[in-house]
Amino acid sequence: MIKIGTRGSELALTQTGHVVDALKEEHPGVEFEIVVIKTTGDIDQRQNLSELGVGVFVRELEAALLDNRVDIAVHSLKDMPSSLPPEFALAAVPYREDPRDAFISRNGETLEEIPAGSRIATGSVRRQALVKNIRPDLVVESLRGNVPTRLGKLDVAGGPDAVILATAGLNRLGLQDRITQHLSCSNFVSAVGQGALALETRADDATTAAIAVKLNHEGTLLEVTAERAFLDEIGGGCSASVSAHAKIRGERLEFSAFASTPDGTQVIRESLVDEASNAEEVGKTMGQLFVERGARQLIAGNSN
Repeated sequence: MIKIGTRGSELALTQTGHVVDALKEEHPGVEFEIVVIKTTGDIDQRQNLSELGVGVFVRELEAALLDNRVDIAVHSLKDMPSSLPPEFALAAVPYREDPRDAFISRNGETLEEIPAGSRIATGSVRRQALVKNIRPDLVVESLRGNVPTRLGKLDVAGGPDAVILATAGLNRLGLQDRITQHLSCSNFVSAVGQGALALETRADDATTAAIAVKLNHEGTLLEVTAERAFLDEIGGGCSASVSAHAKIRGERLEFSAFASTPDGTQVIRESLVDEASNAEEVGKTMGQLFVERGARQLIAGNSN
């Protein structure tokens, strides 16, 4: 019996269900049980995620791993810190869903078309900064809650004119028809690890790791390795106005990165193409470049 830990949101349960189905297919003789763990990020829906710190959707799942309540924790990879404590292992990264952000507007306008003064809601500091940078004439509001809750804000009187969510989550919940516009990863740079799942195990549990690794997708692992190496160099968490996206095409890796002040007024953007086999080095090198150009000061809100 392998116990699979997950958050209790509809999206988390749906994607964990997909993981369990895939594990059962690979290991027909093994039993799997889903265990729901409440996390700080789920319990506290009032504070902004940036105020709750790094790993707000991860810490309690890791505690459950340590005390053997679960054997595998399934995370949205973008929720994980850029490096793991030594007692944990990233056992597998399955094939990545669509990593783009989705713009969903009440009246069907795109980000470029929506009128000045329109209210755009998102709980992500990164998305807020990108919107302010691209359309400084829009009003950006904070928004928390699960995917259906955030979508529902569009349907109530006095709600925002548009929300921005991850395409991957909408796809997994069968809500892709609500999407007005897919935002390009090269321009509206997606969060590190967005669209990917992570299967985390105890570092000393080789048996469970061998079960999980069957779901690993090598190309996705290389992409997120580059992205996480970039984030690790800068030291920003999933709640900072910093992002990176890697895409492997054949033997090449295309890498885009972004960092800004939270208000989107001071920005660093870079992109490059390198060999896919150099994924981790690409991320580190780009991260070092961003640090030299003042990225740490930008994401802290100091543009001097």
